[in-house]
Amino acid sequence: MAPLVVAIDGPAGAGKSTIAKALATALNIEYLDTGAMYRGVTYEVLRRGLEATDVDAVARVAREVKFEQSATSLHVNGVDATTAIRTPAVDAAVSHVAANSAVRSELRERQREWIVSHGGGVVEGRDIGSVVFPDATLKVYLVASPMVRAQRRVAQHGGDVNEIARAIAERDERDSTRDDSPLRQMPDAVVVDTSERSIGAVVEHIRELLNEKTEES
Repeated sequence: MAPLVVAIDGPAGAGKSTIAKALATALNIEYLDTGAMYRGVTYEVLRRGLEATDVDAVARVAREVKFEQSATSLHVNGVDATTAIRTPAVDAAVSHVAANSAVRSELRERQREWIVSHGGGVVEGRDIGSVVFPDATLKVYLVASPMVRAQRRVAQHGGDVNEIARAIAERDERDSTRDDSPLRQMPDAVVVDTSERSIGAVVEHIRELLNEKTEES
């Protein structure tokens, strides 16, 4: 029997991490933030003084880097990088790292291995339902209005809401137009708008969708 995999995709600020964590807790299964992995590679690239646009050097970092990851933390090569991966410097560079095909190939394999070793889980990112787990038990594509997304980022990390909104729009454009595994909504994914809904309401809705899916199978 295939492991239970709930794929949570969507653009930055749509609530993927918050919803995915809460859903995993509600379902009593493990949670994986794939975006943190890309940020972890980016953190290590910058720590080594490399350029995020240096394709070969970044690919080497992705192959060499060691992660220790939980629902609330990320250690990169033994260093706690949980806070460091959310800095503006990483924000500015992570799209370049995520567009690197060699990096994506390496991290996709690690994500699939994670599911096997954990016997399933809630996995969130930008290509989970489309590329990493195309046969996921349930695919959810979270969306929210641009201003809500910007306000959430400011509430989490501070900054000017208009600048954050502009940065999010630029990130969306890069993620949606990259050659390898672009951000896109799959035809079999359920779109859930989180703009005006509480975390609990969204989680309950996804649980109902999952129940319907598992009953059908």
